[in-house]
Amino acid sequence: MAVTVFHNPNCSTSRRVLEEIRAEGYAPEVVEYMKAGWTEAGLRDLLARMNASPRDVLRTRGGQAEELGLLQDGVSDQALLKAMIEHPVLVERPIVKAGDRAVLARPAERWREVV
Repeated sequence: MAVTVFHNPNCSTSRRVLEEIRAEGYAPEVVEYMKAGWTEAGLRDLLARMNASPRDVLRTRGGQAEELGLLQDGVSDQALLKAMIEHPVLVERPIVKAGDRAVLARPAERWREVV
């Protein structure tokens, strides 16, 4: 099964998940989304596979989401997606995709739900 990890190498949870996936014998495609960025279509696809909304994967730690006013009630999904495209750090990580499913691997062990 093809496995893709949307990875931030500066994140210890992301590094742990990638290490565990490789230890299980998978050779995942690694997408360093902080370098590659996001597209609206790509984010929408992942969210559909996760059965999630943009708010479900919004990174609230670090303060940038608050600074941009994204934690306020009433911020639309479209506004969140736009912000995530402009500021890739706003997407929580790691996200693991396998087959037609994806999961935010927090806690790290959640990656096993899709492989």
